[in-house]
This record gives sequence, structure tokens and C-alpha cells, in this order.
Amino acid sequence: MAEETRMRGGQSLAEALETYLAEWSERTGIAVETWALPATDVPSQVSTGVMTAMSEALSNVELHSSAQTVSIAVTTGRSGLRLTVSDNGQGFPTARAGRGIARMRAAFAEIGGSLSVNSVSGEGTTVTGVVPG
Repeated sequence: MAEETRMRGGQSLAEALETYLAEWSERTGIAVETWALPATDVPSQVSTGVMTAMSEALSNVELHSSAQTVSIAVTTGRSGLRLTVSDNGQGFPTARAGRGIARMRAAFAEIGGSLSVNSVSGEGTTVTGVVPG
């Protein structure tokens, strides 16, 4: 069972996120504030969905937001898993949501979850994904 909860290379979701976030921040020059990462193992299918959505969210931050900082929280508990990616960029009209947001929503739908995007012009964007426990 433990093998099913590990990412490629034997990393936990928290370890995979730490590595990915450090590399992304160094490459883009955008600061990453990590508020929380999962303290427990997460099923591999859920980990894959979270990593897919995280990658897409950060790609959107890099390409569209003009943000200086992005804040990340991935928490687990009895109620399930919650992903939050929040940036201090320029925001956008959510009616103009593109393919990247559709991919994030699809990744969470595949694991039984849902994803929402809130954006305020001039203040930034927050992506929140929830997978019930």
C-alpha cells in the first residue's frame, strides 16, 4: 500500500512539491511562500492530480500574472485535501478563463474533487482545489 502513495522516485507528495516549487522559483525568479504541505501520504492518483493542477497554476502565474510572490498551501485532514495557490499579480476577468484553468479543473474532477478560481484586478488570483476525504 505504501508504494501506491509515493510519487515517482519514492517521493511523498510533500517532497515532490518542495522540489518542484524550489526549481520553479529559481527558474522564474518569482518567490514562493509555502504555508503548508501534507504531513501524511496521499494516494498516488490524488498526488498526480495535485501536481498537474499545481504545474498548470504556476505556469499561469509565470506567463500571465506579473506576480512577485506566489503562496502555496496543500493540507490534508479528515475532510480531505485542499490545494491553494495564491499570487499577488495583476488578476484577470475569470470569464476569460482559458485552457489552463480547464486542465486544472479536469485534473481535480478526475480525482473526485472540484476547483475554483477567484481573481481581483490589480490584486491577484487564488486557485483553490478540494478533494473530499
